[in-house]
Amino acid sequence: MRVSREKMAENRQRILAEAARLFREKGVDAVSVAEIMQAAGLTHGGFYGHFRSKDELVCKTMEQMTDQEETYPSFEEFTKHYLSCEHRDNAGEGCATAALGLEFRHQTQEARAELTRVIETQLARLTDALAKEQGEETDPAQVRREAIATWSAMVGALILARAVNDTSLSQEFLESTRDWIMRKD
Repeated sequence: MRVSREKMAENRQRILAEAARLFREKGVDAVSVAEIMQAAGLTHGGFYGHFRSKDELVCKTMEQMTDQEETYPSFEEFTKHYLSCEHRDNAGEGCATAALGLEFRHQTQEARAELTRVIETQLARLTDALAKEQGEETDPAQVRREAIATWSAMVGALILARAVNDTSLSQEFLESTRDWIMRKD
């Protein structure tokens, strides 16, 4: 029985959504194609009708994660959400960079290029948000440096908050980084 184009597209989206969730939760190398397909409610053999390899799936998943990232009305709202317990506790739905960044040094050049695109996209969004908050008299190079430093602090704080087993220390990473970023002029 042939599957319609619409059904193929729907299945592909389910595979990408489950891969994104599982990659964020467990890491790319810890998740098998069979596990992704099972989570998507599809057979393992059907995978190759959608992707040539797991490496291609990794790249397409990163691309989709970037395209589906939420936008926030302000830099402050973004910061509050990013450095929240809710975001910390929901890695499967959260930031791909914090969940997968370190692991990507072992991925293919294509996957690393896709992560680079994800990071550049986030930096552009953050740079735009900071420039809007600072007004017309801002130096674009300085705003980009600030965006890079801010993004680095946010990702690092989220990684550390997720890594420790001490709830108080985890919360302290989030709150201290959020307070430090928000006090910047």
